[in-house]
Amino acid sequence: MKIIILKNHLKFGLETINKIGAESGSITLPILKNCLIETVDNKIKLSMTNLEMAITSFVPGKVIEGGSLTVPFNIFNSIINNLQTERINIEDKDNYLIVKTDNYQAKIQGNKKEEFPIIPQITNQSFLEISTEVLKKSLSSVISASQISEVKPELNGILFDFQVSSLKLAATDSFRLAEKNIVNTQFKSNIEQELKVIIPLKTIQEVIRIFKKEDGQISVYFDRNQVLFKTENSEIISRLISGDYPNYQSIIPQSFETEIVLNKEQLINALKLTSSFTDRLNEIKVLIKENAKNIEVFSSSQILGENQYLIPTKIKGAGLEIVFNWRFLLDGVRVLDSENIFLGLNGDNKPVLIKSPADISYFYILMPIKSG
Repeated sequence: MKIIILKNHLKFGLETINKIGAESGSITLPILKNCLIETVDNKIKLSMTNLEMAITSFVPGKVIEGGSLTVPFNIFNSIINNLQTERINIEDKDNYLIVKTDNYQAKIQGNKKEEFPIIPQITNQSFLEISTEVLKKSLSSVISASQISEVKPELNGILFDFQVSSLKLAATDSFRLAEKNIVNTQFKSNIEQELKVIIPLKTIQEVIRIFKKEDGQISVYFDRNQVLFKTENSEIISRLISGDYPNYQSIIPQSFETEIVLNKEQLINALKLTSSFTDRLNEIKVLIKENAKNIEVFSSSQILGENQYLIPTKIKGAGLEIVFNWRFLLDGVRVLDSENIFLGLNGDNKPVLIKSPADISYFYILMPIKSG
């Protein structure tokens, strides 16, 4: 292998696989600390895997001789990031990767491609194609409701619920739930039947991090055990989570005893301010009075003191006092893309539905903290 590549192109490729590069590797499989460098169609292909997920980046360069080699990611990444010269010459010789510039040379011990784990391929051509910007925004709107669970592995991911006429994305940690509905006018697909898969949370985090709206369209391929996200410049292939996702439809409230509409930014500001007086339980209390023109966001601490924030609000229905984890409430509010937000409540111990008043494609449901 002999290539000439610009530093900014190589740096971009390494940044793409960087997260998995920083986390990969084990005593039993030290090769997982390596990245695979190979030439494909006059491009340089960089890959890493942790056996659950693999990330590949394609970067432009001049290929003089084709070939491949794996080298320790951390040392290779450190060298490239600290080079001062833009033009870099790279070649392999006797299982060493030689990195040259006008005033620098490094010789890195490598391993043959055959020693690197095989990155699986998806042969099934069931796919959907969607705007990268739409997918990223949709995933970002639900991901905060997901958390790693040791007890319920099926909660460790995002549900892709494909229903031909729409794609539903859902996430829950059993305390909160978020659902985003994408109609079929926003994507193209050759899938002709309903399909439900659970994609690991870490994979979704990488999809959000790696792919850019400049990529245009992203293709998502499915088979029984794997999913592939693919653009011209990057690929992520990941195992799916086995098991059945919780049937959450029954907890979605259909009517409300209390409905309030208030300004999004004022609620965000209220949560940030009043949270200064909360303890490790992150409790804040919301006081809603019947026929009032505002609500009160309140928090107190025996050690620190107390504070309250009044927000002008349209209130319909019964008054109540309800306690929330302010961080969970903030997660649901700040992803909404509207000036005002709607909260539907049914007493102080039942799920609260949060959404934009005019948007039926997204909602966030949060369980309150049971009052003593």
